[in-house]
Amino acid sequence: MPSKEAKTLKDLTIMTGFTPSTISRVLNGLGPQYRISEATQNIILKAASDSNFSFNENARSLRLKKTFTIGLIVPDISNPFFAKMASLIEKEARINNYSVFLCDSDNSTKIERDSILLLQKRKVDGIITSPVGLEYKHLEKVYSNIPLVLIDRFFPNIEIPYVTSDDYNGAANAVNHLIDLGHKKIVCVQGLSGTSINDSRINAFKDTIVSNGLKIDDNSIIGDAFSEENGYISAKQLIEREQGLPTAILSLSNTITLGILKAFLESNISIPEDVSIISFDEERYSCLLKTPMTTISQAKEDIGKTAFKMLLTQIDSDKKLKQDNILFPTNLTIRDSVKSIKH
Repeated sequence: MPSKEAKTLKDLTIMTGFTPSTISRVLNGLGPQYRISEATQNIILKAASDSNFSFNENARSLRLKKTFTIGLIVPDISNPFFAKMASLIEKEARINNYSVFLCDSDNSTKIERDSILLLQKRKVDGIITSPVGLEYKHLEKVYSNIPLVLIDRFFPNIEIPYVTSDDYNGAANAVNHLIDLGHKKIVCVQGLSGTSINDSRINAFKDTIVSNGLKIDDNSIIGDAFSEENGYISAKQLIEREQGLPTAILSLSNTITLGILKAFLESNISIPEDVSIISFDEERYSCLLKTPMTTISQAKEDIGKTAFKMLLTQIDSDKKLKQDNILFPTNLTIRDSVKSIKH
């Protein structure tokens, strides 16, 4: 048994009697590919581990059949919501001695698929992702092979576990707040129709409007993407339409809100004097705006920590365990961007 440290492949060669190429192949996980016997692999891995060889972590990973890495795919790392989520998941992974490969899908299903293939080649132990589009067959295929957890967005008709916010009640509380303050002409600027978070928020918007005796028409819901550009274009449409601005807007994401604010600034439209606004997502700057923003905040920390723990449960289990899907409650933070128009 080796009793001294091995600093080079040559040291391991002397200790084990195997060639440097054989040792290198074993430590890089290529033993089966080169038909190196299991007995030889075990000798090399044990020697590397016992002698504190620099490939020690590789040796440990190979023996445990884990790489102690996970993949994380987010739609847009420049979005403060996903940047914070990535930071929280990376921190939780580090506490548990895991490393994270971070991928930005740039709101593209193709890039999402490519990122998954890349992570699988890296032999990650599992993947956490926030899916960007309406397709999910590739995610079902992944889940049949390695652990997978969805965050923020999910598909209700498949069995992949997910962690997200209670979007329905979050949007309903926001609309009720607007109506309580006298608003009847309310427009919702939505993201990508068909996604779970958008549809939950839109359903709540519709249900709450109707249950309060108000009407939904073709002009009540506009927009088509969770992007600043969509917010900007949608706001311009509201500014230019014949019936004028609504009294209030519900924006379904922080990026959409930024676009709306840019368009209003260009047109000298004041919040809340000319129009009130509530935005999904509480950000660090929400309270620092010229008019502090009323927001629907999400439990980012709880979502990130729970998603990692759910993934770790899958990784540490020999078989898939039935996991409950989790919705965390949202919170309506009331500030100055909504005014009362009660008469």
